[in-house]
Amino acid sequence: MTMTSASMIASVTMTATTALPYRMAPVIATTGGKVQGYWQTGSSAAYLGIPFAVAPVGPRRFAAPASPEPWDGVRPAMAYGPTPQRRPFGSPVVTIPEPSIPGDSTLNVNVFTPAPNDRDARLPVYVWIHGGGYFAGSPASPWYNGRAFNASGVVTVTISYRLGFDGFGWMDGAPLNRGLLDQIAALEWVRDNIDAFGGDPDRVTIGGQSAGGGSVFALLASPRARGLFRGAISESGAFGTPTVEQAVAGGRALAERIGVESTREAWLTVDPETILDNEREVNHAEGVPGNVVDADSLIDALRGGSICDNGMIFVPVADSDVLPETQWDAFRNGMGSDVALFMGSNRNEFSFPMPGGPSLDDACATLAKAGISEESIRRFTNGVLRIGEDRVAGQFVTAWTFRVGLAYLAAVRARSGAGSRTWAYDFAQMSSISNVSAHCEEIPYAFNLLDAENVTNVLGAGASQPLADVMHDTWVRFITDGSLDSPSADDNDACGALRFQGGGASYDADAYRFEHEVLSAAGVL
Repeated sequence: MTMTSASMIASVTMTATTALPYRMAPVIATTGGKVQGYWQTGSSAAYLGIPFAVAPVGPRRFAAPASPEPWDGVRPAMAYGPTPQRRPFGSPVVTIPEPSIPGDSTLNVNVFTPAPNDRDARLPVYVWIHGGGYFAGSPASPWYNGRAFNASGVVTVTISYRLGFDGFGWMDGAPLNRGLLDQIAALEWVRDNIDAFGGDPDRVTIGGQSAGGGSVFALLASPRARGLFRGAISESGAFGTPTVEQAVAGGRALAERIGVESTREAWLTVDPETILDNEREVNHAEGVPGNVVDADSLIDALRGGSICDNGMIFVPVADSDVLPETQWDAFRNGMGSDVALFMGSNRNEFSFPMPGGPSLDDACATLAKAGISEESIRRFTNGVLRIGEDRVAGQFVTAWTFRVGLAYLAAVRARSGAGSRTWAYDFAQMSSISNVSAHCEEIPYAFNLLDAENVTNVLGAGASQPLADVMHDTWVRFITDGSLDSPSADDNDACGALRFQGGGASYDADAYRFEHEVLSAAGVL
């Protein structure tokens, strides 16, 4: 939007300055206009809420992202901008504090830099994509603050993208993958502007967790994103790409539920709150495996051609344009093989107690019958005993949702010539609160923000600072160099990974051996 007067800018700037106990950072000229942030630490200047696309409302609702109108004067960039998230993932509290901020201009970036206005700094850049099941999440979380990366010489950017049906739902007359197009537009903004913030546009690494990690995979598979980044980090990335036919069915199901035609013109008349009230009820594809909670269902799902399909509809779709083919087909065909990839999973992502699930003895017997080796069954058994036998079913959910896909992708990249640019990790640190290594719990370690809001409530008072230092240094090394010193997927039959646990990291050559053997038993590898 265009700033209407210099006096308005001065007023807003004065208000922000008096409200913050920090000094102002330099004014920076971007392609849209000048912005001014503030120093949050001695080595980290924050520039928040900078629009990379026009507000997706009114005639721009359900449209592809378009560049924002330039503004006059200096735009204050000292507060997070409006977020696409209008309702949090769950209630009353989710693991990550992710605020919903009202307003229309929801497509914005937040830049954290140690070298504002230093175009000669040419620092590596880390672009972070938040998770939240593709229908929730916020780039304004204190867990995503870039101050520790800045102290390590890395410019950090967090981005927003449209969520749920708004970002990914099918309707006649609108592009699919609008949320993915938003991410690409944000990366194009980084390419065109990050040098003014001290970053090197030729050394960009994208990263994300959960749906953000899945977005990383989608961007790897998208020709539209080619050349916008040289490295990728996926933390607990979501797998699965619906077909256009599945997306159409989901869009029509929501339209029928609400009582409108499946056209963009009709959807423009629907209140956003009505969509939010209904979208989760139809956000699942027909024919996709449901609860994979035992060895039989895990192997049967793989034999049926599914590999970690999450079954959701309002996610990146194989639309023949932004994603010309499914992620798995793209990776098998070598897409993204020129990009360095560091990916991993937490040991017990979704390993919740599930009454009525299989016993450990039954699970082991089924695995043995399927041809899984005694050594891998022993590792599976030890992993279950570490967290409790009531979580056997949950371990199969974790294997299906995350870990089998990681083992498969490592093997696929090794076969397509990208194994030397592929590394994996296994996060095994247990929280004293959850008593497992659960979903999201690696993020404060990787960002080295154990002092951030709500971290102690999630990890406990005994969270390991030495582990955070080691993990953060590993992330920084990969972002900076585009490689790691540990063995790659070429070196270990695509099964090994860096294990993060206790006070540091060690290499486990069999970290994903169980998942690799399950894939082999199902005839996938």
